[in-house]
Amino acid sequence: MADGFIWYELVTNDMDKAVDFYKKVVGWAIKDSGMPGVRYMLFGKDGKDVGGIMTWAGAGAPRMPPEWMGHIRTAQLDAELQAVAADGGVIVKPAQDIPGVGRFAVVMDPQKVKYLLFEPGRREAPPRLDQMAVGSVGWHELLTDDAAKAFDYYSRHYGWRKDYAHDMGAMGIYQTFRTDKPLYSGGMMNLKAPGMPEGIPPHWKFYFVVDDIEAAQKRVIDAGGKILLPPTETPGGSRILQAADDQDCKFALMQGPRS
Repeated sequence: MADGFIWYELVTNDMDKAVDFYKKVVGWAIKDSGMPGVRYMLFGKDGKDVGGIMTWAGAGAPRMPPEWMGHIRTAQLDAELQAVAADGGVIVKPAQDIPGVGRFAVVMDPQKVKYLLFEPGRREAPPRLDQMAVGSVGWHELLTDDAAKAFDYYSRHYGWRKDYAHDMGAMGIYQTFRTDKPLYSGGMMNLKAPGMPEGIPPHWKFYFVVDDIEAAQKRVIDAGGKILLPPTETPGGSRILQAADDQDCKFALMQGPRS
């Protein structure tokens, strides 16, 4: 069975500002997880969690730029860590237990893109939002130095399959991917292409679903964020925007195709 992203995490520097911003912009319900010894906030909608928010200080790290990260599910964390290292990846943080929840580790792929691995515990997984439900993650996008090599890596490790390849002209091919579960669909493209901004490191970008992209754009601005890419239509009819929150953390929003 293929593995895909199962959890999303914002690590920031000011928890209260982050909670206030994303409540206003995405409309998440955000609550304290109750984890002992650390302030870890859960976000989601309709009683279904999508991810969590914590601070760098809470993670025991020095103050750093805030970032969004995603956890890929694996049934055998220790074996997957060995496979990542053998395949040219880097183990940033070794396996660590989350009591009553599971185990996780932080890694980088061979092109130095950070992501997390998560091995769930034995308890039943909580219900998840449908992929295109408001508040969920509707799309996963990898911007990297060599998208073809990146696809080979993620396909080999997590069973992802190629879907449509969109010819972006001078910007190259945008290769979409999928698994047997549509929750994990997304796309990959090269950073080093004409028209792409300079100086952006390879990274995963996650698109949070909203019901109206223009209204969401206004909420971003009103909450103190910045619009980096205004509402734009994509192949297939979805509309997206890219932005930075009021702590300069980059994120993206999407509105699904109108039926």
